[in-house]
Amino acid sequence: MLSVALGTLRARWVTFVGGFVALALGVGLLTVMGLTLAASLDAPTRAPERFAAAPVVVKGADTLRVPTPIGDRSQKLAEPRAVPPAAVAELERLGRVTPDRSFAVRARGGPGDLVGHPWSVATFAPYEIASGRAPRAADEVVVSGTWAKPGQRLRTQRGSVRVVGTVADRGIEHAVFYTDARAAQLQPRSVQLATDADATAVRNAVKNITGVRVLTGADRRYADPDPDRDREALTALNALFGTAGGVTAFVSVFVVASTFAFAVAQRRREFGLLRAAGATPGQLRRTVAAEALVVGVAASAAGCALGRYGAPRLVRWTVDGGLAPDWFATGDAVWPYCAAFSTGVLVALCGVVAASWRAGRTGPAEALREAAVDNRPMTWGRWLCGGVLLLAAAVLPFLGDPGGLLHRKSYVSRPMLLITAVALLAPALVRPLTRLLAWAPARLPGAVGLLVRENAAAAVRRTASVAAPVLVTVALAGSLLGATATLDAARAAENRARTTAAFVVTPSAGGFDGATLKSLRAVPGTEVSVTSASAVYVLEDGVALVRSEARAADPDALAATARLPLSAGRTTGLDDGSIIVNEEWERHTVGQRVRVWLGDGTRKTLRIAAVMTRGTGDNGVYVTPANAAGAAVDRVDVALADGADAAAVAAGLRRAVREDGGRVRTADQWIASTYPRTDRTTRLGFLLVLGIALLYTGISLVNTMVMATSDRVRELAALRLAGATRRQVLRLVGAEALTVAAVGALLGLLVTVLNLAAVGAALHVLHAPDALTLPWPALAATTAGCAALAVLAATATATATAAAAAAAATRTPHPSASASAQ
Repeated sequence: MLSVALGTLRARWVTFVGGFVALALGVGLLTVMGLTLAASLDAPTRAPERFAAAPVVVKGADTLRVPTPIGDRSQKLAEPRAVPPAAVAELERLGRVTPDRSFAVRARGGPGDLVGHPWSVATFAPYEIASGRAPRAADEVVVSGTWAKPGQRLRTQRGSVRVVGTVADRGIEHAVFYTDARAAQLQPRSVQLATDADATAVRNAVKNITGVRVLTGADRRYADPDPDRDREALTALNALFGTAGGVTAFVSVFVVASTFAFAVAQRRREFGLLRAAGATPGQLRRTVAAEALVVGVAASAAGCALGRYGAPRLVRWTVDGGLAPDWFATGDAVWPYCAAFSTGVLVALCGVVAASWRAGRTGPAEALREAAVDNRPMTWGRWLCGGVLLLAAAVLPFLGDPGGLLHRKSYVSRPMLLITAVALLAPALVRPLTRLLAWAPARLPGAVGLLVRENAAAAVRRTASVAAPVLVTVALAGSLLGATATLDAARAAENRARTTAAFVVTPSAGGFDGATLKSLRAVPGTEVSVTSASAVYVLEDGVALVRSEARAADPDALAATARLPLSAGRTTGLDDGSIIVNEEWERHTVGQRVRVWLGDGTRKTLRIAAVMTRGTGDNGVYVTPANAAGAAVDRVDVALADGADAAAVAAGLRRAVREDGGRVRTADQWIASTYPRTDRTTRLGFLLVLGIALLYTGISLVNTMVMATSDRVRELAALRLAGATRRQVLRLVGAEALTVAAVGALLGLLVTVLNLAAVGAALHVLHAPDALTLPWPALAATTAGCAALAVLAATATATATAAAAAAAATRTPHPSASASAQ
């Protein structure tokens, strides 16, 4: 059987090249995803940066730890605590103590992420004067980098200052160094400090003081800004590549299996001849399996080589796009090659099992009769599997938490189930869809429209196989982009309904200071609601420490500028001893008391004053400013008093924040700039996921179309013998390709609608706006691209085989004649 398989490979090389290309590309993509995923598992350990020269660093509490029956649970505090005064007193007895006071600085013409420090901590980086001198007066500063020069005056939200020196930029931050006395005025709190005392003596001195952490050696990096940024970046990359890998694996397995099954289905006449020559069903199956094994091994090896070539380029793209840190690179992991190779061989074998089993069961005469027309394209196995998957896709999403349907993993993975179900049921849908699409062309003068309808409807398996890549392409683009557009629109509508303020004022960086807030409140004709961002932590089910984003606001001012989506209670019922929660909380009944930890780790028991609906998941909790100590004011909502002039109020607000660098926008402008929140990183991530999948399916569409058209040499020859010109044949082939692409696009649109309907139902259950948003431009562009690829591939292949068709027509009867003769 191996010799027969090798002979068949030589004789039908076009068919097997199609399968080889599909499998090699699929394995290549799996290898690329595996290598990048393996590289995102471990982050390098960064050396200390800001305190590289400090012997010992002491930090206040920045992590909340709560004991549970299954061990401690921890969360990063929204508001780290300052080093306790008792600890500072103990450390001052041991040696010199240098507090690190960090605060946001906004300077006109400067970087947007300026950070202020006392000059005394510059020596720990170490920073050294590159030009000028150290600051000596309250209005003197030293800056890092070259964006300002000595002698230059800077206007900041904290007053005008003069640059008296610069230090080299160490790539850590954009720093502004004040005198120690001025820094203490601007930022009284110090969440960390450096000391030159012996580390053991420091630990002994603070061992009985709660909430103090001593950092030495490599641990001093935890005193740097965002010390876990590398690990957090890799966690995001891991999620991104995991999602992309899952989509890629599904698309590649789907396309490869479809391509191999189609390649076997094309050879039913050949199988019938072998059966007539005495081959047993088992021999036939073993032959097909041997062919698939040979192609699978060769294509998988080629795919691994492609993956080795492509992975570094994908990594470079993610780094250039800002998705990954500069140091991110592919490693030397071996398991991605093994996993991709074995998956490729397994998919190749599985792709031919069902088709070869069906071919082996048919008798010789039956196989020859079925060679021309698909009389029974749907087997009981396809009906059963397709029906079960369709039922599962319709029922499973609503068996659990409806909020889970709004998570990215859910709306990325759910279309795969629907695509598989619709693809299995496609042969039953192809004939009515084809007749519907070709109904009008079939009534036009000439035979092209009629032939398009009958050819596509008769060759159901061929039509379904060619439509499969289009189905995947349109369904993925429509489902992913439609789900994100629907959720973004729901969040925007939800926020629009919640915001009743006329203006929203936000700082350029950090938060507003007291003087600016006083000026904003003094603007006549306004009702001002000052809010700040914090967090609240609650232990649910006794084992899960859950963080909820919180906003701190005065309840009366909040009620005047916002309309919270309350299901129970009143906004004005909020006070220093209560909290407004949402229905996602384990306890969410008005009047109940909940034990929580505030943003700085303070443990309190608060009464539930009101309950909000869950919505899209952006409804956090509300507390009063007394329960959000240390949280910076990052938003001011302004409502107009009766009779107030909006233009005059806007001008007054702009004057109030001019020195602070704040921005005044109408509520609609603020919502438009804030929602949807699809930032550049998210867009690049979706581009990665969709780009890889759509590029692969596009190549597979061309590949499948070439396979399908090249197998119709005798059919095209019969048309030429019947009097059709070459131009008419090409027009027929192009029209058929266009019809098949339209069938695939309609099936993909069906998957998109079903997927978005589930998202809309979940939004309705969660009391959120449920207006579905179909990405028509993306759907139209994807469909047009698939149609163009299909027509070009079909007509190009038909042109290339025209000479073969003419030669075949003179020596081989048309298959329909052979079939009728049976």
